[in-house]
Amino acid sequence: MENLRIEVVVPTYNGGGVWRVAAQALAGAVEASGLEIGVLVVDSSSRDSSAQVARDAGFQVMVIDSRSFDHGGTRNMAALEHCTGCDVVVFLTQDAIMQGPDSLARLVEAFADPSVAVAYGRQLPHENANPIATHARLFNYGVRSYISGLDDKAAMGLKAVFTSNAFAAYRLSVFAELGGFPEKTILSEDMYFAAKAVSAGYKVAYVAEATVRHSHNYTPLEEFKRYFDIGVFQRDEAWIGREFGGAGGEGKRFLVSEARYLLTKAPLWLPRAWVHDFLKIVGYKLGKNYQRLPMRLRRGFSMNGKHWG
Repeated sequence: MENLRIEVVVPTYNGGGVWRVAAQALAGAVEASGLEIGVLVVDSSSRDSSAQVARDAGFQVMVIDSRSFDHGGTRNMAALEHCTGCDVVVFLTQDAIMQGPDSLARLVEAFADPSVAVAYGRQLPHENANPIATHARLFNYGVRSYISGLDDKAAMGLKAVFTSNAFAAYRLSVFAELGGFPEKTILSEDMYFAAKAVSAGYKVAYVAEATVRHSHNYTPLEEFKRYFDIGVFQRDEAWIGREFGGAGGEGKRFLVSEARYLLTKAPLWLPRAWVHDFLKIVGYKLGKNYQRLPMRLRRGFSMNGKHWG
């Protein structure tokens, strides 16, 4: 693995203090890895010091117009136009703080298996995470690593193609072969690509030993909007559900797990969690039927208003 050429790509926009901490942690992980790793920060014309923070950390910086940012398209541009000499591209978000000096190295070790096209790491809650956000990270990112492929879809369902660009790596040759991420998708470009890769015979690796801190203390309304967008994605890319199954079973397991966790750790948060979960379900169902809604409601319900033009 020592000969792999690796590029880390971080889109930034007004990253603030969290990005400052994340940049320092990333620089430390790059130095500690002993690998040939470059870092490209794609800054969407931040109004704060995000670009300068990146330069001070020794990273290459590309500034783009904030109006041109697209979840899939911007990452495609960075990977396919500016990382052409690389073997592996790692995508990191500006609020993901590297934990442990070997997290980058452990993540890319997954590519020693030639069938692996995508590898993603474990996300731990931020230190200021509330109990709802903490449980979500503990539920979705377990302590056991695994590799999933087509043979696992019957047992794992949609989890077989789960990944997260908060901290994920891609074999660039396969990324280019399969056309990269979809452009103009509302979110979940990472799951879309993982589903394409698995359908083509490649595999997804979850590397629990590679960790970042990354979580969100969403309000109930933000949860509604996020799950509305998830429903839109599932409607637009219905082939993923047909191929790998829905998320219903996983959703039921989540609700049971959340109730048990909060009863034990933070019982006063249970009513708040019920509000969150109700609005998630409503948002998701509305998103799945967004084509029946007028455009003003689509924009109002969505966390990603730019998607609707």
